[in-house]
Amino acid sequence: MSLWTRKSIGLLQAEAAGEGIEEGQTLRRALGPLNLTMLGIGAIIGAGIFVLTGTAAAQYAGPAIVYSFLLAGTGCLFAGLCYAEFAAMIPIAGSAYTYGYATLGEFLAWIIGWDLILEYLFGAATVAVGWSGYFSAFMRELGVNLPAQLVNSPLAYADGEFTRTGAVMNLPAVFIVAIMTALLVIGIRESARFNNLMVLVKLAIVLLVIGFGFMYVNQANWHPFMPPNTGEFGEFGWSGVVRGAGVIFFAYIGFDAVSTAAQEARNPQRDMPIGILGSLAICTVLYVLMALVLTGLASYTQLNVPHPVFVAIESAGPSLAWLRPVVNVGAIAGLASVVLVLLMAQPRIFYAMARDGLLPPVFGKVHPRFRTPYVTTILTGAVAAVVAGTFPIGVLGELVSIGTLLAFVIVSAGILVLRYREPNLPRPFRTPLVPLVPILSILICGYMMVSLPPDTWLRLMVWMALGLLIYFRYGKAHSKLGRVDAAR
Repeated sequence: MSLWTRKSIGLLQAEAAGEGIEEGQTLRRALGPLNLTMLGIGAIIGAGIFVLTGTAAAQYAGPAIVYSFLLAGTGCLFAGLCYAEFAAMIPIAGSAYTYGYATLGEFLAWIIGWDLILEYLFGAATVAVGWSGYFSAFMRELGVNLPAQLVNSPLAYADGEFTRTGAVMNLPAVFIVAIMTALLVIGIRESARFNNLMVLVKLAIVLLVIGFGFMYVNQANWHPFMPPNTGEFGEFGWSGVVRGAGVIFFAYIGFDAVSTAAQEARNPQRDMPIGILGSLAICTVLYVLMALVLTGLASYTQLNVPHPVFVAIESAGPSLAWLRPVVNVGAIAGLASVVLVLLMAQPRIFYAMARDGLLPPVFGKVHPRFRTPYVTTILTGAVAAVVAGTFPIGVLGELVSIGTLLAFVIVSAGILVLRYREPNLPRPFRTPLVPLVPILSILICGYMMVSLPPDTWLRLMVWMALGLLIYFRYGKAHSKLGRVDAAR
């Protein structure tokens, strides 16, 4: 079988309608446009505002992290328009993996699918570490000091090597992953209801912080708005803005997660573009405003912590003391919903790959009562819990960002390929200004990938090498499409 064999759009659309799938092994269509938009907001608003804004400002861009958010948001807009066309046309679980299979062939589809495992699984672990930071701060506010050995990562990363910190494990991070995994096994409708509640809580608190925070901004903290470059690429200056955009790009992967739920949308042709683009627009505005407030309340040099919003509010003194517990509640709710959505997305990638024969059938097993991919949900949760309990947030965040950017580049290229090969296919939503929009998406996302640290590229290469080993040892031999081709 050729590595470049493509899955036809007609076959994918038939699968979306449930044809050829065993009874009881299809996912439940229970999500409307509001649920999909809230899933997007649930995943987008969280790590970016509550965690990565501070670390990226402190290490790369200073107050100019605002420009990083605008750059990342622009790249996301172009990529989001490409995702919206695919999600409306091929409303099936699998996201970029499925779109790649339809346009670029099985080999690249596998690479995307393996890359998405990196994105969602490590993404959930990253946010769980951030959740742990806010949870620990909240408990301190209540007078409960959790043992440092149980709320910190046992490994630290600096100057290209890992060192022991003396901690045993990050227990709160493990706890939140376990709770969200259990909820996802129970059902998509129940998970969506929980997410909607968490999103309303965190939106209210984000707006409170923005509204009251602007009243106490110290404009001296914005000078210099863009700290001069230190002489190293990526350490402040414009190169720092670009590197910061590459790192905080992780915070935008919510709309990508929405596309994995296409097979559970009631009217995906109409609702997927609404969910993807609506959540992206709302969150970009809130990100920019929040970045201004955080770097205005505290010097960017103080924000390299897992809970930068709490630190910024604390810097404002007693005037905003009442907001400290409120911020922690918002972050705890907000980051929990991000963990939920990312853990929801990953098993649906496994489900799609197993359905195509590239992974063992157990990866596509659906619970007979709950109609959720429960085996892979439990597996994803278990691995994410181990990673979250062991590794520091900086390493995880950069690794997830490069995986996200790679997926966006390939999806954008897929739009160009499909418009050329099958220009007359019915498209419920059309990406505007093709080829300009996909090309700009590829260029912006590609440039941000290049700007990420070399160690991050090395870890990506190691991860991809492992994926290729699995594909050539198992996936290629068991591919359902390959067997059909061989029988001809």
